[in-house]
Amino acid sequence: MYAALAEAARRYRYTRPRVTDGDEIHITEGRHPVIERSLPPGRFVPNDIHLDQESQEVIIITGPNMAGKSTVLRQTALIVLMAQAGSFVPAAAADIGVVDRIFTRVGAMDNLRKGQSTFMVEMNETANILNNATEKSLVILDEIGRGTSTYDGLAIAWAVTEHLVNKNGRGVKTIFATHYHELTDLARTSPRVKNFNIAVREWNDTIVFLHKLLAGGTNRSYGIQVAALAGVPRAVIERATEILHNIEAGEFNQYGNPRIAGDNAAPPATPSQLQLFAPATDPVHLKLKSIEPDHLSPMQALTLLYELKALSNDDTP
Repeated sequence: MYAALAEAARRYRYTRPRVTDGDEIHITEGRHPVIERSLPPGRFVPNDIHLDQESQEVIIITGPNMAGKSTVLRQTALIVLMAQAGSFVPAAAADIGVVDRIFTRVGAMDNLRKGQSTFMVEMNETANILNNATEKSLVILDEIGRGTSTYDGLAIAWAVTEHLVNKNGRGVKTIFATHYHELTDLARTSPRVKNFNIAVREWNDTIVFLHKLLAGGTNRSYGIQVAALAGVPRAVIERATEILHNIEAGEFNQYGNPRIAGDNAAPPATPSQLQLFAPATDPVHLKLKSIEPDHLSPMQALTLLYELKALSNDDTP
């Protein structure tokens, strides 16, 4: 086994890590030992990672699919594992504090034999992490909460991250890749939470993946551009872009429905759930709230009636 590790280290330019009893994990120009073998020489983009218990304990990584978030997570776990197994590691340099366990929540799968949905499997794995991770552990999270509603998923992801930051008063070293850009606000609540993103560049209505980890969060996922790269028909891409711009512009009808659904759609008689978008402001209602009836003369009241009538006609769908 050690002969094989030595041969790999010599052949693939691995370096000897410094394994310590400290809390820091510092990797300079780390690489994924498997993915870099599948690429032409020199094509893999290395990245630095630093984790400690004081200033950078939880890293939240945002960015589009295919940019390389999952690769950064996995290569960090593999480098730590290889170092503690006595192997050289695919990095320019590495200082690895010994960890008691590496916990991972990656991928999406169900368990039909046990009757568990993808979301249930995800929650089981998350529960195991929250219940058993210690300050000496390393936690790798690749998305949490995708299998339920957006608000439920975001709430769970936020609470899980808060718990990992504060567990036992020391927290747990964690790297969390997510599409919930709202989680970047956690950096405002704890100095040990830091935001990073995987760099991309827009070019001719498409994007170019740079695969480089940069400090700071991002507020875009480039999902439509990634769909186009995957070969989704152009008509669907154009329609999705139109819908996205429509939603971002807040263009909703008086019933709170996006105008893409049609302005002539009648509101449901008994809504089954709360509307995501608040109804448009009623100008007649606003006008009525601004007047004092006891202070109006008969002529002012008549003029006001005509104004309300005109407002009502302007608001007719």
